Amino acid sequence: MTAPYIANLGPTELILIVLVIVLLFGASKLPELARGSGRALRIFKAETKGLMDDDDDDDDATKSTKTQAQLELEAKQRDLAQRQAELDAEAEKLQRPDTA
Repeated sequence: MTAPYIANLGPTELILIVLVIVLLFGASKLPELARGSGRALRIFKAETKGLMDDDDDDDDATKSTKTQAQLELEAKQRDLAQRQAELDAEAEKLQRPDTA
């Protein structure tokens, strides 16, 4: 809702805003203020771009082929699941009373 009001600022309003800023911060602080604002905006842009790139990389990684380490990990997980099933079967045998 404030966007139309900002777009309709005339030259007198802009001069008044600049004068108020100069009175508040002083003429000697304005270059430092502008420099700090510029740095903050650059850092903000870099971080938001980095976040967007990370999201894109995550999407690409899920679509790409699995690495060797991932394949080895999955094989070890399957092996552990098989061993766990064997141990569960042995434990079940030991817990059953002998009927003979």
